[in-house]
Order: sequence, then structure tokens, then C-alpha cells
Amino acid sequence: MDKIDHIFSSFSSPTIFLNKTVLQANYNPDTIPHRDEQIEAVASILAPALRGEKVSNLFVYGKTGSGKTLVVHKVGNRLVERVKASGEDMLKFVYVNCKLKKVADTEYRILAEIIGELGGSVPATGLPTDQVYRRFVELIDSKKQIILIVLDEIDQAVQKISDNFIYSLIRLNTELKNAQISIIGISNSLTFMENLDPRVRSSLGEEELVFPPYNALQLQDILRERAEHAFKQDILEEGVVAKCAAYAAREHGDARRALDLLRVAGELAEREHSPKVTLAHIDMANQKIERDKMLDVIESEPKQFQLVLAAIIDIEEKSREEAIFTGEVYNVYYELCKKQEMRFLLKGEFRIFLQSLICWELLMQR
Repeated sequence: MDKIDHIFSSFSSPTIFLNKTVLQANYNPDTIPHRDEQIEAVASILAPALRGEKVSNLFVYGKTGSGKTLVVHKVGNRLVERVKASGEDMLKFVYVNCKLKKVADTEYRILAEIIGELGGSVPATGLPTDQVYRRFVELIDSKKQIILIVLDEIDQAVQKISDNFIYSLIRLNTELKNAQISIIGISNSLTFMENLDPRVRSSLGEEELVFPPYNALQLQDILRERAEHAFKQDILEEGVVAKCAAYAAREHGDARRALDLLRVAGELAEREHSPKVTLAHIDMANQKIERDKMLDVIESEPKQFQLVLAAIIDIEEKSREEAIFTGEVYNVYYELCKKQEMRFLLKGEFRIFLQSLICWELLMQR
């Protein structure tokens, strides 16, 4: 048996996991600890849809991993179930993730995604945007119904394509004879509304709801509840849940980060054939997640950024000096550009570019 077969064979035996999906970001739990107040608030705002009435536009704010999307999904799905149970079909709940590429980088694509979620279709490209809006109106206005459109990470879409698309969606209500549209915007930015065009802001007539970050004790409750379904009994070493929660509490109370830590720690333990997930596995998982996050950021940056960063790293590795000078960085950067046959910036351009880089700012703070 070669090494690959040996690895595969070891994974065919019983694992420490019962159900790993419970720890994944796309899992929708039956209960959402420490969010009763927010669930009740969202339910109260959306409840008039049960009478076929248009509901207020709602904007939900909070840091990453504060339960915003989970709560909106839970209430929206329960609302749809309630309407269907009554034998009606006058409510549609549409979810769009504005952070996904090829979904929300143009107004056309956002509309196409919404139309697709409603059971219609438009070509991926080729139609004028006003024609796509007409298709959307034709699709929804054939009967009396409420369309709740959730735009998750709405600030990302506004950054890419401006806030005109929000205004256009809201203004469609003046053209509709039967249907009515309401927007539920979810954003990590508490200042999102302040940056909108005043015309857009005044047309929204919105309700706002802020989700506070979880504290370490609340994160422990969330982790214990999920761990009970994710792992076999007595797999977690004492202190593992508390350490996960402590790491995530430092990251503005990010429950998603806490769950990722526990899942990755479990995967690392499994690869080592360890009978338990230990405190050491949590530390290893934290290092891995930090490294992966940094690599993702670097890979998404322009090539010039990557070359400058490579030059700085090269100098740091070879030099014992604490200070790094711009001239040194430029010389190494210039050689890297020549090796990769890339256009290089002139020294004046380079200085301006260097000052704008986050990596340089961080380096200067050290």
C-alpha cells in the first residue's frame, strides 16, 4: 500500500466528527442563541406582509459573524412557511449575496439574479438594463404579491456599481399595479446609510436594526450547542471551547470565526489521528486561518502590489537591519519586474504607490 492509499484508508475509518456541516458558514441552525431580541424586531417589521401589505424597507447592521444573515433568513423563511400554510402564494423571499463575483458587480447582474430566484430568466449579457427592469416588472406584477429582496453585504454592491440600483428598485413601486417591493439590506458598515445619495436615502423610508457583537461567554454558548451536534462525545479537550471563544471575541465577537476555528481544529486533529481536539489544535487552527486570510488578501491585490510586497519580504529575510529604505525596496522591485517582464513604475510613481499600500503603512508602524 503506497502513502496515498494509506491516507485514504485512514479516512475510511470512523471520524471524530458526527456532522461537520454544523460548523460550516452555510449551515442554518434551528436556534440562534442570544438573538431573541433581534429576531422579534425583524419579525415585527416584516409581519404586515402576512396581510398582503408592503413592509418597511429594513437595513440591518453589525460586524461580521454577529448573526445578521441567520436572523433574516430564519424570519423570512418562517414568514414564507406561514403564508404557504394558509394556502396563499402572495409572498416571495429573494436572497442575493452582493459579495459574490458575477452576481453583484453590475446592475444588470443583480437584476438577472433576482429574476432567476423568482423563476424567470434573462440572458447573461446583451439586453439594455431598462429592458431587464421591464422583464422584472412583467414577472412580478401579474398578481397581487409582496416581494422581499434581501441584499446581503449591500455596501459591496454600492461600492462596485453606485447606489442608483437601490433607487431604481424602490422607484419601481410607483409603476407596479399589483406587486410591491421591499428591500432588506444587510451591511457590515454602520455608516453605510450616511454614504448614500440623499435622494436615495429619502426614498427608502427605512427601519434600521443594529446587531451587537457577541461576547466571549455568548460565543461559548454558540460553540457548545454546535459542538454537541458536530463531534462525537468527549472529543473536545477541556478548555477548547473557551479558547475558541476567546480568539473570536478578540475579532469583534465573530461567531463565524469561532466556528471556523473549531472546525479547522477538528480537521487538524483528524489528520493527526488524534483521539481528541486539544488546545494545541486551536492554536494551530488560528495560525492557519490567519495565514490563509492573508494569502487571500494578497492574491486579490494588483500585480504591482504583490511585487512591492515581495520586494519588502525579500529585504526583510536577507537584512538584519530594522529600518527598510525606499531606495532598497525600489531596487529589488525593479529587478523582480525585469524578471517577470512586467512594466515597472518610475521612482516618483513608485513613492506615491508605496505610500498608498496598506502593507507599507503596517511596516512603518512596526
